[in-house]
Amino acid sequence: MDVIEAIQKRRSIRQYKAQEVPEDVLNSILDCARLAPSAGNRQPWTFVVVKTQEIRDQLVQAAGNQQMLGKAPVVIVACADLEVSGARYEDRGRTLYAFQDTAAAIENMMLAAVSYGLGTCWVGAFRETEVRKILELPANLKPVAMMPLGYPDQERGPRDLRPREEVIWVK
Repeated sequence: MDVIEAIQKRRSIRQYKAQEVPEDVLNSILDCARLAPSAGNRQPWTFVVVKTQEIRDQLVQAAGNQQMLGKAPVVIVACADLEVSGARYEDRGRTLYAFQDTAAAIENMMLAAVSYGLGTCWVGAFRETEVRKILELPANLKPVAMMPLGYPDQERGPRDLRPREEVIWVK
């Protein structure tokens, strides 16, 4: 599958089959995240791969009972290391670049997952303090998003997109 097709096929998947993700596929998806662009090539990200059911169930609660986090066989928690970017770019690195860079890595994972026939969903609604405690994150890591990953157990139709005229300005 080429990248255009992966972009067109990507959907937010909230129902997953109880089928494990092969380790080589998971590693390939994580490597795609590592290939994302980052300011100054700082790569300010850390990915926590959660396979343990007990921990995934705790993440469900920390995310306001979003059950997909417990149903998917894998949850990847993408964290931004604010000090990695901040060390070079100071406040702008801590408040902007670390998040932009981590978001680019997350999108790379989502598109790679589609190419393997897997589904994902960007979960940004969660209680950060609880997620930090569950995953025992050090102070320098800020969880940006949680991404359930697995084989879809649902079909999703086309997305409703805003008209081009509303989102694209040509000057």
